Amino acid sequence: MLRTRLLGTLLAALAFSPLATAAPAQEKPALTVYTYESFSGEDGPGQPLKAAFEATCGCTLNYVTAEDGGALFAKLRLEGAATKADVVVGLDDNLMGEAEKSGLFAPHGLPTEGLSLPEPWTDTMFVPFDWGYFAFVYDADKLKNPPASLKDLVENKDGPKVVIEDPRTSTPGLGLLAWMKAVYGDKAGDAWRQLKPRIVTVTSGWSEAYGLFLKGEADMVLSYSTSPAYHIGVEKKTNYHAAMFSEGHATQVEVAGLVASSKQQDLGRRFLAFLLSNDGQAILPETNWMYPARTPPAGLPASFKAVAVPAKALMSNPAELAANRKAWIDEWLAAMAK
Repeated sequence: MLRTRLLGTLLAALAFSPLATAAPAQEKPALTVYTYESFSGEDGPGQPLKAAFEATCGCTLNYVTAEDGGALFAKLRLEGAATKADVVVGLDDNLMGEAEKSGLFAPHGLPTEGLSLPEPWTDTMFVPFDWGYFAFVYDADKLKNPPASLKDLVENKDGPKVVIEDPRTSTPGLGLLAWMKAVYGDKAGDAWRQLKPRIVTVTSGWSEAYGLFLKGEADMVLSYSTSPAYHIGVEKKTNYHAAMFSEGHATQVEVAGLVASSKQQDLGRRFLAFLLSNDGQAILPETNWMYPARTPPAGLPASFKAVAVPAKALMSNPAELAANRKAWIDEWLAAMAK
């Protein structure tokens, strides 16, 4: 008991000594990045990007996730100016129009010349970091005669069963909505009704949809033309393919933006610049399994050279999406309800 009292007295004395009152080491600044789950997950690009950026920034990078890009934007809008996000990674060109109108983002102020996108990038609010073609992926060992067009997929009542993503929460789901509009125009509602009997389920995000497909729950899944590169590069499997459609394939450009209310504006811009750098871009192909926004000096990995490339790109129109998104979703919901 005496030793305990003496130790307590000694500790109390030390607490008021000059040594005890020395200033603590200055904490590193923290950057909070909102992104989607597969980006920051174990096999995604988030962790190697974090390690590489932290090695140069003298900061700590923290991820906060939502299931998919649509859910990410919904979370940010709900939080508004009170959000803790400094940077958002994982919106896309289909959401850019609405995102810019929200007033939640600040101009990136970075040069974007010399990118490897289907069209020159001129947007001043968002930085592109990767891109791809939407496509329906299938297992060639199980599906011997995949559809050769979107119309073939939609209109063949005996065609393959599919799993797709919800356009309200998922950027691939919203991309399919735009793809259907590009091919069917005013008849898109009828097209959805034709496809509905062969839609196994509608998931809230890409990860769930692709997982169900891999479990054999559907013949095809809405994904990307580069998804087979994962199976080639990681699993050494060549039986997964993206069906090539004669009408062309809708594209997606994934973007990152600086949050206007962030107190880490300079650090946020440094991260966006790193994301577009050769070092950052080299990480993306075989972790996010999309085309990098800027092809690294070493070129694309071998796994990408083995996948089919659509003959025609159907580029997104952000302004058109922003103006029509609600009406197109309502049309889709009405078709799914019948």
